[in-house]
Amino acid sequence: MRAREYFQLLYPLITEKRVKRALVLMGPRRVGKTVILYHTIEKLIEDGIPPDNICYFSIETPLYNGIFLEELVKLYLQLQSKKSTENCYIIFDEIQYLKDWEIHLKSLVDSYHYIKFIVSGSAAAALKLKSQESGAGRFTEFILPPLTFHEFLSLTNSENIIKVTSKTVENENGVFNKAFYSTYNISKLNEHFLNYINFGGYPELSLSKVIQSDPGRYIRNDIIDKVLMRDLPSLYGISDIQELNSLFTYIAYNSGNEMSLDEISQNSGVAKNTIKKYLTYLEAAFLIKIIHRIDQTGKKFKRANFFKIYLTNPSLRSALFSPINATDDFIGNMVETAIFSQWQHCQNSQLYYARWQSGEVDFVSLNEKQKPA
Repeated sequence: MRAREYFQLLYPLITEKRVKRALVLMGPRRVGKTVILYHTIEKLIEDGIPPDNICYFSIETPLYNGIFLEELVKLYLQLQSKKSTENCYIIFDEIQYLKDWEIHLKSLVDSYHYIKFIVSGSAAAALKLKSQESGAGRFTEFILPPLTFHEFLSLTNSENIIKVTSKTVENENGVFNKAFYSTYNISKLNEHFLNYINFGGYPELSLSKVIQSDPGRYIRNDIIDKVLMRDLPSLYGISDIQELNSLFTYIAYNSGNEMSLDEISQNSGVAKNTIKKYLTYLEAAFLIKIIHRIDQTGKKFKRANFFKIYLTNPSLRSALFSPINATDDFIGNMVETAIFSQWQHCQNSQLYYARWQSGEVDFVSLNEKQKPA
């Protein structure tokens, strides 16, 4: 499989050793975290790092159950006859299977100054919470989101449909060249975009026709069910999993619609105070994203009675219900969800929406002066 385009952003953080920090790679399930680690190992060797200076552990392997991280590090150093002062790279994949991993990792960073530690995990909500609680000044977080449309085209060898031209533009910052994108075949591009909406969020799903024939089994079992039934309950002590599942199903079906707590409560049967907590959990697990409403002048409302909820990737809805076609009544919402998901890859991705009696703007970004852009 080709390396994801995010690899170009991740690799400099892995090779950065002037700052003594571990790298915590997190994100939703099945977005290619393990594969990107394999590409990292390949690139390190290409760049001259001796293979025996790189060690990879998959913590979910039963053999490692109950073994502390430092014990694994010492075993590696002993077996390879390495000194703790040698420049090495140690990778712990699926770190969430180790209890109190963040405490042990912080201790390793403080003790082994010449070793770069990289960890990854799929229980994104748990990783983020524990990383921020215990890893301040010791961990660098890197979130790997679902595929962008551009990455989807690249992985499926379809990027040749895109035409790129460069034009000279001028603004208050000066004169510079800017890339503009068009297509050689708009019908084919629309076909690819519809496939992205239905199957494009996850690399394996994008490339496998077998999995695409039954996306519900693949995504629901491997992504949605494991998050709703295992990750979130274990982290936040959720007891009513059926209630959480009911809420998420309602949100997924209505992705991109304006909602209110009263409306969600009425339609899902979940109490409003419980809904607030569940929304926080689902957002921490990178399944949904909430955006709030602003008025025509760009000001936020004091009481956020209405808001929009988007799935982080439209293929989640296709898995829960069924793939949609270009004439489906809900295609507009899914196109909007797909476009919104691209914005989540931006550093400054704080978006809002505006709605008034005579019109609506789906996405609004505020600049440094808090003016609509």
